[in-house]
Amino acid sequence: MLVEQIEHKWLDSFRKVFALCAVMPGDRVAILSETLSRAVNVKLAELALLDLGAQVFHVVLPTPRQKDPVPVRSTGSSQAIAGNESVVAALRSSALVVDCTVEGLLHAAELKAILSGGARVMMISNEHPEILERLMPDPALQAKVAQGVRLLDQAREMRVTSAAGTDLVINLAGAPARGSAGFVTEPGKVSYWPGGLCLCFPTAGSVNGTVVMDVGDVNLTFKKYLDSRITLTITNDFVTDISGEGLDAQLMASYFAAWNDPNAYGVSHVGWGMNPAARWDALAMYDKHDTNGTELRAFAGNFLISTGANEHANRFTSGHFDLPLRHCTVSIDGVDVVRNGVVQPPLAG
Repeated sequence: MLVEQIEHKWLDSFRKVFALCAVMPGDRVAILSETLSRAVNVKLAELALLDLGAQVFHVVLPTPRQKDPVPVRSTGSSQAIAGNESVVAALRSSALVVDCTVEGLLHAAELKAILSGGARVMMISNEHPEILERLMPDPALQAKVAQGVRLLDQAREMRVTSAAGTDLVINLAGAPARGSAGFVTEPGKVSYWPGGLCLCFPTAGSVNGTVVMDVGDVNLTFKKYLDSRITLTITNDFVTDISGEGLDAQLMASYFAAWNDPNAYGVSHVGWGMNPAARWDALAMYDKHDTNGTELRAFAGNFLISTGANEHANRFTSGHFDLPLRHCTVSIDGVDVVRNGVVQPPLAG
C-alpha cells in the first residue's frame, strides 16, 4: 500500500488543476467530503485552494450506514448528502464544489440541485495522489472531448463490434451526451479528475445485442482484469443472459443477483475513452485500496459500457458495473470513432 501524505509535487498538481478550473482569489469554494474520504486528498485540496486565494470552507458528512446486501463500489453516486437541504444550499451557493466523497456526485440525486445555482463541481476521484499526479488534465484534450460529445448529440445510432463477438446497437435518439477532460470552468457543469471520456445515457428500450468481454477486459466494480470470457445478452436495455466458462462470469452473475433488483441489470451509459495518458495496464500496479479505477474508464480507445442507474431511462439502483472493453470498433451513424481499440481522426491526436 502506498504512503499517503502531503508531498509538494502533489500539492502542485492540485494547484494546477484548480487553476485550470479558473479558481480566482476570493472565490467561495466548498470542499465536500465524508468521514471515510481519502484524507490526504481533502487536505491537498484545501492547501492548494488557499494558495490560490480562494475562500475555502469544508462540508464534512458522516459516511452513511451500509444498507445494501453487497459491497458498493465505483458507482459515482454518493449517498452522503442524504437529501440534506442545508448541505445542498451551501454547495449551490458556492462558485466551485470540490467533491472528495468516496463515490462522487456524478450520479448523486442532489447533483442537479447543486448545479442549479450556478456552482460548478470538480470531482476528485478516490485515487491515491500518485495516480492523480500522473494523470494531470491536458487542456488540449478538452476540444477533442467536446467534439466527441457533439458527435453523440447529433447522432442517431451507435454500433459496437469486436473480433471477440461483441455486436451491440444503441439508439441514440434523446440520449444526453456528456464528456470530461479533467477540469471544469463553466457554471452549472461537472467534471472529474482523472478525465478523458465521451459517453451518453440511452433512453428506455434503446440498447440491444451482445457484449463479449474478453480476457484482459476489466470489471472495474471488482477492480479485476478478466481471466475468462463473459458474454452478456442485452435485450431492450437489460442484461438477460450471462454466460461464460470461468469464475468471472459466476462472480458477475452472483453480484447482479444479490441486488434482487431488475434495474441493476439495466444499461446505465455507453461511450469511449479519449485520454492517451491513461493506461489499460495501470490496475496491475496498485493495491485495491490505492485506486478507484477511474483511469481505466478513460484510456484512449476503450469502449465503456456500464449497468445500473440511468435517470434518463427512469431507472434507479445502487447496483453498478463499469466495464471497459479493449479492441472494439465504435461507429457513430456508420463512421468509426474507434477502430479496433484505436481512436480515429478527427478525435485522435
